[in-house]
Amino acid sequence: QVQLVESGGGSVRTGGSLRLSCTASGSVGRIDTMEWHRQAPGKERELVANIFSGHSTVYADSVKGRFTISRDTAKKSVFLQMNSLKDEDTAVYYCKMSIGPNWLNLRNYWGQGTQVTVSS
Repeated sequence: QVQLVESGGGSVRTGGSLRLSCTASGSVGRIDTMEWHRQAPGKERELVANIFSGHSTVYADSVKGRFTISRDTAKKSVFLQMNSLKDEDTAVYYCKMSIGPNWLNLRNYWGQGTQVTVSS
């Protein structure tokens, strides 16, 4: 059984910063791609950023230059540093990891979500 647990969400003023963390536990073998997604009220869940096993990254246009994704594979963790936060960044943030016993047998796991609220 694999579980992902997120932390670091909260309320912050416009222009502020938050750092999200997500750690996997349980029967974790290989971890491939790690991702952060978010879902705002009344909107579909969207990809915020992902980081591949080789540490290359991809960002949504809306967060480029403000958010930084990083990973510590040995600690089974992924992080999202969010700077210059805007009101429109308010959402529930979810981490997602591709995990399996080997590279050929991966499946996706999701965290339970952590609320980020940005207001002026």
